[in-house]
Amino acid sequence: MKIINVILSGGVGSRLWPLSRKSKPKQYLGIFQGQSLFQKTAARNASFCDEIIIVGNKNNYELSRKDLSSAGLTKYREIIEAMPRNTAAAIAFAAFDTQAEDILLVTPSDHLIEDQENYASCIERAITLAKEGNIVTFGLVPTKPETGFGYIEFEKETVISFREKPDTETAKEFVSSGRFLWNSGMFCFGAGVFLEELKNFEPEVYEKSWLAYQGMQDGFLPTEESAAIPSISVDYAVMERSRKIKVVSSAFQWSDMGSFESIYDYFQLQGYPVDEEGNMTIGTDLFTAFVGLKNCMFIQTEDAHLILQKEAAQDVKKIYERLEKENNSLT
Repeated sequence: MKIINVILSGGVGSRLWPLSRKSKPKQYLGIFQGQSLFQKTAARNASFCDEIIIVGNKNNYELSRKDLSSAGLTKYREIIEAMPRNTAAAIAFAAFDTQAEDILLVTPSDHLIEDQENYASCIERAITLAKEGNIVTFGLVPTKPETGFGYIEFEKETVISFREKPDTETAKEFVSSGRFLWNSGMFCFGAGVFLEELKNFEPEVYEKSWLAYQGMQDGFLPTEESAAIPSISVDYAVMERSRKIKVVSSAFQWSDMGSFESIYDYFQLQGYPVDEEGNMTIGTDLFTAFVGLKNCMFIQTEDAHLILQKEAAQDVKKIYERLEKENNSLT
């Protein structure tokens, strides 16, 4: 039996446009103390795991290889998707590529996690529960009423329910009750246990993913077979329906770096300059003045500018979606 870190690296990070693009998604941006989130993820889990499997896509696998090489990590396997088919299929590919008794620690590639000692303790508990046949999710102890995350209702290690992203008032109720955790998108389970549950709840995803996996050549999945796989998240396919779910309540410092609000808070903690009204400039050394504005951000790249109120950071995705609909090269 091996402990294997499955790193999911197929996301685009549309809420961090224009820094994050299809050509270089947020997990590969080297703006976190000189490292990328992808590098930090691989290095963070190396001490717990015997192997690494990277599940990415044909647009970013070279970025993954470059980051791993720069981090001195040479022992890994790749599964390169022909097209995005969501997380249920992505995890299934990794499970097919391992032994049934292997324990998979499934982590997104774009999370920033600090407090390694606390993190290690949570990982060890999750592995223990996974060895007992459970499917484990990590729930983060909320620090504020966050509307950008899903929530897990829990009692000790038992999951009572999963909740979608709430409105502000509902988020406040969740946090004040003490009965809810943020859904981190991190999981731990036996490969065989996961596949058994996926086959039970979503047989078409299981079967179509298996057909695509069988056609894999040199790590690359085939296009035609991949297109037939239903695009379903692992949360809907398995986590919200299985009776084998356990949750590890986790208090380590965590951020999914999913918005410029997260970037702002992180940079500020690192001593990045802000003016007296809380305004921040990213991407340029040119003198930039904010007049009559508070808590705003100015982001500059070679081909785009973004000006936003920090509190409206979640709405950046709408700009990306509009540009994508227009087939604009700025995506």
